Amino acid sequence: MRLLAVETATALVGAAVMGDDGAVAERSHLGGRAHAELLAPAIEEACASAGCALGDIDALAADVGPGLFTGLRVGVATAKALGQALGLDVLGVSSLDVLAAGAREEAGAARSARVLAVVDARRGEVFAAAYDFSTPGSGDDPDPADVCDDRAEALTPEELAAWSDDLAAAGPVLVVGDGAVRYRELLAPRPGLDLGLADRVAAPSPAVLARLAARRLAAGVAPAAPADVVPDYRRHADAAINWEERVPVRTAPSTAP
Repeated sequence: MRLLAVETATALVGAAVMGDDGAVAERSHLGGRAHAELLAPAIEEACASAGCALGDIDALAADVGPGLFTGLRVGVATAKALGQALGLDVLGVSSLDVLAAGAREEAGAARSARVLAVVDARRGEVFAAAYDFSTPGSGDDPDPADVCDDRAEALTPEELAAWSDDLAAAGPVLVVGDGAVRYRELLAPRPGLDLGLADRVAAPSPAVLARLAARRLAAGVAPAAPADVVPDYRRHADAAINWEERVPVRTAPSTAP
């Protein structure tokens, strides 16, 4: 099976192709706001490095967020279009799960028994999820989704700090993601928080996404039809918010004579 993974949830834009032997060819770029311009070349480069064409791809995976609105829109739309063109379903994977899996790969099981993944949501907020890989009964190498405590809403840095204090009270926590990098000065001094890998695991990796997606497919997780793949925005786009703020308040017509 050749699996193509598409990653655009943060400022890093990339793709990875995983072959039957488990080898992964990865290409990524720091995109800023150029997700649309950089994703197609990254896919082409990853396929070329893996020695295959798009028509040789057997499975598709995409990071569905949470993350940057524009990045998610570009990545998910691209994965859906590829799925429709190739006749393949798409496995959506959380950016926070990919960060947690990346932390495990970088740090090893002992140091990353407990992970806090933090994505910079901009506008002074973050998206975050905590993972306890030492949960009894979870197995030797559990899937991040099975040991996840996910906050479904955006958090302020102060809310994140308070939550991290609660988590660290139960033992050391490895903190990763570009949200941890951005708010390092707030988080690093707090007892029990380990930000030593925050810079190295700042963005979800296309290669880690490919490996995690392959594990889930092998475990029987079913991908979705392209039309059913939906980004996890977790809040309205800035354009929608600005529009709502500008809508004039309508008052009831006066009934006075």
